[in-house]
Amino acid sequence: MSVCRNIVFGWALALLAIALFTRLGLWQLQRMQQKQAMLAAVAGVLQARQPQPLAVAADPQRRAGYDWSAGRGHFLAAPAVLLDNQSREERAGVRAYRVFQPAVGTPLLVELGWLPLPGDRRLPAVPRPAGEWQLAGLLTPPPAAGLGGGAALARADGALLTLALDPPTLRRALDLPALAPRVLKLDPAQALDAGPGYVRDLDILPNTLPPERHLGYAVQWFALAAAVLVTALVLSLRRHGARARRAGMR
Repeated sequence: MSVCRNIVFGWALALLAIALFTRLGLWQLQRMQQKQAMLAAVAGVLQARQPQPLAVAADPQRRAGYDWSAGRGHFLAAPAVLLDNQSREERAGVRAYRVFQPAVGTPLLVELGWLPLPGDRRLPAVPRPAGEWQLAGLLTPPPAAGLGGGAALARADGALLTLALDPPTLRRALDLPALAPRVLKLDPAQALDAGPGYVRDLDILPNTLPPERHLGYAVQWFALAAAVLVTALVLSLRRHGARARRAGMR
């Protein structure tokens, strides 16, 4: 009886592990499909490049979508926002944002570009571009939040340092009546006559796993599930063979 209980207990653990590994593998496949859909949507927008007014950044029906957008306006005298932990080519850096007020519509965050951090992690200055500007770029949801959450820490120069772009949190920190839920990633060809040498891109998955990495992790989880199943079967067959041999010796 004790042998049977051990076999049942072993299979229970094995099935639990198989279910867990399979669930993790399916989750990785789901993330892969989500990111593939995001990349396909952006590719279509960039191919068409039919500019929408900047006012669509505040459209709640489009808060999870992508649009090529263009319009005139000016940068507000609100503090700059620096998104931390943004590596590029194995260099630590930040993504710099400024609040832009379109001629028509709600204020929105505009990504000026990526800036490297020196060894002492001294944050770069992000001067406000003066005057009126005609901007163009890709409207996207804010970058995915990391484990640190969206709290904004005010620096000595007034800039806000954050690990995530959470529009409601930033609206309060910037003391704005409203802030659009999407951000504008500037066209890399956009020229600004103020500030340091920003590195710009239209990458919607910076500092996150690409779809192929999720596929690789899914394969690993499914392989672990298969390995547990094979191991459980081998052990069960060995125990069954041992019991049969002992029964034959009686």
